[in-house]
Amino acid sequence: MPGFELIGEEEFLEVKELFDKSRILFRHGFDQQRNGIYKVRDFEQAFARYMGTERALAVTSGTAALRVALAALDIERGDEVITQSFTFVATAEAIIESGATPIITEVDDTLNMDPADLKKKITSRTKAVIVVHMLGTPARMSEILPIVREKGLIVIEDTAWGCGGELNGKRLGTIGDIGTFSFDFAKTMTTGEGGMIITYHPSIHDRAAAYHDHGHENNPNLPRWEDSRQGSGFNYRMNELQGAVGLAQLRKLDQVVEAQRENCSMIMDHLRDFRNLQFRTEPEGSNGTADALVFFVDSGQQANNCRKALLEAGLGTKILPEAITWHFAGTWTHMPELITFHPNLAEAFPRSKSWLDRSVALPITVKMDPDLPRRIADVLKHVLV
Repeated sequence: MPGFELIGEEEFLEVKELFDKSRILFRHGFDQQRNGIYKVRDFEQAFARYMGTERALAVTSGTAALRVALAALDIERGDEVITQSFTFVATAEAIIESGATPIITEVDDTLNMDPADLKKKITSRTKAVIVVHMLGTPARMSEILPIVREKGLIVIEDTAWGCGGELNGKRLGTIGDIGTFSFDFAKTMTTGEGGMIITYHPSIHDRAAAYHDHGHENNPNLPRWEDSRQGSGFNYRMNELQGAVGLAQLRKLDQVVEAQRENCSMIMDHLRDFRNLQFRTEPEGSNGTADALVFFVDSGQQANNCRKALLEAGLGTKILPEAITWHFAGTWTHMPELITFHPNLAEAFPRSKSWLDRSVALPITVKMDPDLPRRIADVLKHVLV
């Protein structure tokens, strides 16, 4: 939570320039009318520079980023794509929409992909692995990458919650082959909706760019209405309004992440003496986005008691425990494609369920009331006895 707290004059001025000088809201063409204003293009270039990559592709959402990334890998029906049991439902939806079979791993005490279970789930049909930096905490990439590289697989980082975070000095999203990002309203930076794809591989970028634009290759030697194409696609184009907001938000990203880290640390300091509370593990070298402070308690009942007490005090939690059904694959009985491979879905991920049932996540804000850490501790000391 996060970028939306800082929406203000800077975003307005970017949009105002768009209307004052251009009024072209479509990202392509109309070159004579737009007076050199290309907000989405500029946003992509600025995002690539921030990430230290050569190219970036803006799309309509984080879900679209995953879908387009998979399309760029030429996924075929019968292929398998592995992801983790604790993630937003969109990660599995993107795999299903690509025609592939979603294969789900357990999570460990990082609440991210368990490398040992990943190794067990890879088969001859596995095409790619989507690793999620859930709630801004980096996954165990130093353990995951050797497993995946040995099999010659592509690694997609779902960095929806991790934009601005780092692991061992590398930006999250730049460690694997493809990084995908979400700019929805509750992320570290926002364009309302929107997303981004980055990759080191020019061929993957080019296929993704064509797919997200109905197959258009945007050949500079041809007018758009006669453009070349080599494959089908769909419409996942970001518009100029979103690009304008994204430019302003990107300039605030480091401020957002730094404030979240500081505020999360202050809350942690007030909870460290609770003997029956265990903080979520972060891999060595982590410098996440502190999207939420997650801790484990003794039981699911105790986790619900924490939430109830916080709500009664005018506070609250985030995802854990209240929204677990949208974020735990063991509850996604509405997905027949998932059940095909995991028929006993409710019992398919027992270790993940054990961690998640006992988890409480506190939302971290940028503009935190200085008294909030004390208030949280005062509430929880009556529950965690």
